[in-house]
Amino acid sequence: MDRQQEFVLRTIEERDVRFVRLWFTDVGGSLKSIALAPAEVEGAFSEGLGFDGSSMEGLGRISEADMLLRPDPSTFQILPWRGETEPTSRMFCDILTPDGEHAAADPRHVLRKQLNVAAEMGFTCYTHPEVEFYLLKSDELDANGRPRPVDHGGFFDHVPGGVAQDFRRQAVTMLESVGIPVEFSHHENGPGQNEIDLRFADALTSADNLMTFRTVVKEVALQQGIYATFMPKPFADQPGSGMHTHFSLFEGDRNAFFEAGQEYQLSRTARQFMAGVLKHSAEITAVTNQFVNSYKRMWGGGEAPSHVAWGHNNRSALIRVPLYKPDKGQSARLEYRGIDSAANPYLAYALVIAAGLKGITDDYDLGPATEDDVWSMTTAERRAMGHTPLPATLHDAIRIMEESELVASVLGEKAFDAFLRNKQDEWDDYRHDVSPYELNRYLGVL
Repeated sequence: MDRQQEFVLRTIEERDVRFVRLWFTDVGGSLKSIALAPAEVEGAFSEGLGFDGSSMEGLGRISEADMLLRPDPSTFQILPWRGETEPTSRMFCDILTPDGEHAAADPRHVLRKQLNVAAEMGFTCYTHPEVEFYLLKSDELDANGRPRPVDHGGFFDHVPGGVAQDFRRQAVTMLESVGIPVEFSHHENGPGQNEIDLRFADALTSADNLMTFRTVVKEVALQQGIYATFMPKPFADQPGSGMHTHFSLFEGDRNAFFEAGQEYQLSRTARQFMAGVLKHSAEITAVTNQFVNSYKRMWGGGEAPSHVAWGHNNRSALIRVPLYKPDKGQSARLEYRGIDSAANPYLAYALVIAAGLKGITDDYDLGPATEDDVWSMTTAERRAMGHTPLPATLHDAIRIMEESELVASVLGEKAFDAFLRNKQDEWDDYRHDVSPYELNRYLGVL
């Protein structure tokens, strides 16, 4: 037994932890949980905990139902929202087959495999996510049947006595109590829309943190009698919620994206990485924007990127090169703005990193930056500048992903097939549904 496992067992005993929740994620990005008795934790470390994998999206067929959960002791945390009466903890798990192999469709394993590829190239990948979400009044709709936001604040607004301020203060405190450091938080553009930015961490830790983040945000909202949603576009006339993520590659302690004196202080490695992400961005869009509603965000305005372009300080571009501290080499990074807040972070990060690494290994050339507002260009102007559109619907994204060798190789056959099947089912349900829009527009006039 290693030191981390010993620490977990000792803490469970000293804190009188009554329940140990084993967390894992299905292919669609839903958090799953099994509550384990404290006495069974040592056995779970050594042998794993058996469960029915066929009941989880994409993990296994009926004939492959037997799976094992092996808790990762480095992710052990006491859950503060469960209180001190019956302390509850959690650990993220790796999903194994009965012969001890990693389950091919385990999203956490998919990301770890890609990070191993980066490590073989000498890189450690760090990410810094900025997560947007809406706070809504529970069980209260407006005259049009839409949910009501908790306030009518805007970008960076300070709302004295506002619900959002109290919410953010409590959410940040709770996040930090479970070991997730926060850089800052603020009100976003939409009414009731907020953003909390997590500090940079290695990509696997970031993905784990994001799954915990969503749970914390929803738990704090419930405690305050409101509701939090990561739905990409809950209001047609307001901005959607994205998860802009900053990426950087390090070689030891050196930022491989920084080169003094080059344009925007970007090294050749950074430019190749960016070229790879741009070239394959349409192929990965079904994963970074996996819901029907995601495309309302992408094509509904509100600073969401819908075309393939990059630029410095250009928030209409798919990739932005921030230069807050241009002479500080450690801060050189790329901001990918295409991921929405509801994406599966393990799969989304695995694909962005894979696309970037392919740009490095295949020596992709990066086209020129654009400083113009891509949204205000005409279609002809965008075409002339090479700003191709991203998929306009989930259906379009599925069709492009189906033909992608990159996505198939990164996700693996099982996860690739399960994800596509799940998304095709969602599109079919949407395609068959008769929406309120159609009834309002056509019923009385046709």
